Amino acid sequence: MSAANEPSTWLLIDDFERGNSVDNWTKADTKNETKPLINEPQVTLRKIETTSKGTNAYLLKKPAPEGVVGNRKALTFKALPQIVEVGEIVTFYTRINVESFPNNHAFGLSNMGPDDIKKHDYNAFEATLRVTDKSESSGLKNTGALMVKVPGGYANVKHNLAENERDAKPLEPGQWYKIWYVVNNAPKKQGGQTYDVYLQGGSEFPEQTLVYQGATFRMQREWPLTYFLMNCNTGPLDKPYGNGGLKYDDIYMTKGIELTNPS
Repeated sequence: MSAANEPSTWLLIDDFERGNSVDNWTKADTKNETKPLINEPQVTLRKIETTSKGTNAYLLKKPAPEGVVGNRKALTFKALPQIVEVGEIVTFYTRINVESFPNNHAFGLSNMGPDDIKKHDYNAFEATLRVTDKSESSGLKNTGALMVKVPGGYANVKHNLAENERDAKPLEPGQWYKIWYVVNNAPKKQGGQTYDVYLQGGSEFPEQTLVYQGATFRMQREWPLTYFLMNCNTGPLDKPYGNGGLKYDDIYMTKGIELTNPS
């Protein structure tokens, strides 16, 4: 952690306080199966809430408006203010708030450019965080807990990783959570292509807690990380699983391991 009297090293990706913030993000609905067809069905809006400390702007993301299904890949992405080179360790910080379940959201980092992000969607991700309560094709029902990428699928973060306790509880709708994810972009043979996750928020995590260690990059391409990427999905027309929203705020990055609050 930085000493209290040192200047902040956090670089802002977006805090959505500027009225035109969303204009700086690229939006693409690359598997739009809505019927009747709705052009650009994703909901990606800057909104403002009133808190005890005043007003706060944030981004609300949903694959489609209420009652609309069939938008399978609602992508939203923005270039990082600083490229994460191969070999670097960088901490990312993001606040999220579940507007409602059921939903299926993923967010994190990509080492692809815009055209390839649109082409590869989920496989454009490397370090990935997921929020969903959808049922998988295997019959597994996700709980709504924060998830990370692991070989062969996803895993829930832990309530107490140090003592290998149970999986974390579902995220509480309407509650803001702070997430620090320490991303190691070294080559795999050097122990990289992994990330550790710290979580604070809701009734379960009143203090910053290490909730997962050694989550794996999705593709492990060993390329520089260049974009912050969000994706969400209503599910197929014949078996939709909901389009509840996820709120994003205060997205930052900084070199090294940094577990302070951005300022």
